[in-house]
Amino acid sequence: MSLFPKNLNEYVAGMGIPRGPKSKVFLVDPVNGATGNTGTTWASPLKTLEAAYALTTANQHDVVLFLAGATADNPAATITWSNSYTHLIGVGSELPGLGQRCRVVNAAATVMHGPVITFSGNGCIVKNMQFGNEHAAGTATGVVLVEGQRNYFENVFFMVPFATDSTSYSLKITDGGENVFKRCTIGQTTCVRTTTTRNLWIALGTGEANPTRNKFIECEFLSWSIATTHVHVLIDSDITVEAFSVHFENCRFDNFPGSGEAGGLLAEAIDDQMVKFHQVLMWGQNTCA
Repeated sequence: MSLFPKNLNEYVAGMGIPRGPKSKVFLVDPVNGATGNTGTTWASPLKTLEAAYALTTANQHDVVLFLAGATADNPAATITWSNSYTHLIGVGSELPGLGQRCRVVNAAATVMHGPVITFSGNGCIVKNMQFGNEHAAGTATGVVLVEGQRNYFENVFFMVPFATDSTSYSLKITDGGENVFKRCTIGQTTCVRTTTTRNLWIALGTGEANPTRNKFIECEFLSWSIATTHVHVLIDSDITVEAFSVHFENCRFDNFPGSGEAGGLLAEAIDDQMVKFHQVLMWGQNTCA
């Protein structure tokens, strides 16, 4: 089979993505795509992730392929990925780490107070993607919000938001339990953190479900912080269920203090505000720097 088979379904079949009798595949290419295209062939890609998602149907394992390129998709409003068992796969470098070119980024000129994308569906697979929010300081912003359950994220780059306003975050999990993040990068070392911001924020959501039993495997948490109030992981005080747990396996927590910056290293790798109700499990080669 060639690297890019003529049929998109044939290409996805070789990825190990679940397929059903009604499954469809749609292609996004922000560089060469067009609004009037069908998105169902390599020659007719859609331009935006929003357009492709609008064609998907929940619970039938539809797949959106996102082609890497020099141009990002710049949504004008938060994308809500609420269709369960609907998958998003970046077609580009599969090496773990920073700088995925399969990018969905809120441009600096767009005022987006919420996250760039909210994953509220269940059972979705997301691979080889980069998400970012370049909205300037002045309002707290987020990058990715996960509200759904049993989703799987692999090789996803959750960039730090450009805004340094208090409570801004890279990744926030509310309501969603039993999600797995593997070989993901959460945060980065290019935007200095100067106040109470978070790489990963785990909190009680509007659905009042406790986001418990989420797992992080071989992930890296990065920051450039000059404030001791910035943390890699914040487990919020509104989570009071005694069965709560979060798992870190072979993860790296790394802060770049800069040259002569007053804040130095982070005060907290994990800020657990209600210790008696929280079980933080760390095993393997977890490291902090």
